Order: sequence, then C-alpha cells, then structure tokens
Amino acid sequence: MKKIFLLSAMIAVLLSGCNKVPISGRNQLNLVSDSEVLQSSLASYRDYMSKATKSTQTVKSAQVTRVGQRIAAATEAYLNANGMSDQVKNFAWEFNLVKDSQLNAFCMPGGKIVVYEGIMNIVTSDDELAVVLGHEVAHAVAKHSNERLSQQKALQYGGAILGAITQNSSQATQSLASTVFGLGANYGVMLPFSRKHETEADNIGLVLMTMAGYNPDCALTFWQKMSANGSNAKAEFLSTHPSDATRIANIQKQLPQVKQKYGSQRQLRY
Repeated sequence: MKKIFLLSAMIAVLLSGCNKVPISGRNQLNLVSDSEVLQSSLASYRDYMSKATKSTQTVKSAQVTRVGQRIAAATEAYLNANGMSDQVKNFAWEFNLVKDSQLNAFCMPGGKIVVYEGIMNIVTSDDELAVVLGHEVAHAVAKHSNERLSQQKALQYGGAILGAITQNSSQATQSLASTVFGLGANYGVMLPFSRKHETEADNIGLVLMTMAGYNPDCALTFWQKMSANGSNAKAEFLSTHPSDATRIANIQKQLPQVKQKYGSQRQLRY
C-alpha cells in the first residue's frame, strides 16, 4: 500500500508541474517556483560579479551590451505578442564582459549574462556575437535552470520509491539497486537532458537572433570556429553538451525553417 501511495503521489506531482517552453513548445517539468530560482540565482550572480574582474576593453564591452539588449528587446516583444507577458517581469537584463581567457559565456535565470573575453577573440561581428547571446538568452527564456532543479527533485522522489520497493531485500540488493539508479539517473536522464537543453537553446537562440535582425547563417561559421578551437573534446556520452559535429548538423537542419518562419519578423538594426 505504501508503494502504491508513493507512486501515485509522485505521478500527481509530476503531472501538476508541466509547462511549455516558449518558441519550441516542448513540455517541460517545473516543480520549483520562479521566485525561488530568481532569488537564489541573483545571490549567486552578485557573488560571482563581486569577485570577477570586468573587462577594460570598452569597445567589446559596449558590443556585448548593444547586441544583448537588442536580443532581449526582441525576446520581450515575442513574449508580449504571444500571450506570455507575465514572463517578462522575471527578466532584469544585464550583459557583462569579464576578464577570462576561456571560450565561454553563461546565463543566470532572470537574464544575468556574462561573456568571457576569450570567446570575443573568435567573434568577428555582431552577428556572431548574437549567436552566443541568443543561446544564453534562450536558456533564460526556456527556464532550463528551473527544469534542472525540478529533475533533481523528481529523481529524489524516484529514489524514495526505489527505497520503499527494495526495503525488504538484502543489504547487497539495496546497495546494488541504489548504485544502478544513480548511474542510470546520471547518464540516462541528467546528462541527456542537459544536452537537450543545449540543443534547445541553440534552436531558440537562432530564432531570437533572427527576430533581432541578425544573420542566423553566422551560427555555422561561429560553431565551426569553436570546434577548431577544441570547444568540446569530451565524448558526447559523458558530456553535458552535444558534440560540435552534432551541434553544427542540428543548426544546418534548423536554419531553413527558422529563416522561413521568422525572417519576416526581423527588426531593423540601427
């Protein structure tokens, strides 16, 4: 009876926590509130920025701000035009360039985006920078951080059910079951979901940069340069990101439909 109750409770929780991702339309699990995530992420962001060194490259810093704000404006315009105005209030956009030689950038929930100087060394235009910032803004719009936290909660529920099911088994069986569940959760759920998030951010980012007036074809040249610089040498099976070859192939597949569907919505650039 206890097993049935736990399983029923888990199913009820999962069903009540489903949202749709803007633009992609994918159903996602969301068991945490926006306020929880935003409060925690803002504290982490402020802590990071208090220790980071802001770039003194004024031209590139201005470029990051200019391109970022244009993509943010296109994002909010899309949300407002598609009945999602309530989500706009969650964003307080900030775009910072910091001193760090890594080829990287990251986004915190709420629209706090940091770009490293290292990645700017291979960016040769606003269009290529829009690939980076569109991808990061997409993570925020799709609430990937909320979903990751929700997945962890769901796995905790799953672990509790597993414990109830094996509670009358030998210690060795319980230990083996726990180990297998942990490995299966990591390589079967958490990492693939992270790769799914990266691919989704690539796809949504293409849409956002296109609507903001940037050339989405530059996504191919940008990621080809990233690949040449060894951006993701780890085997895809063990990585939180898709391989460069997988990413480039996906972008090539998505480009025609993105340009056809959203090209007419492109804003003029000034």
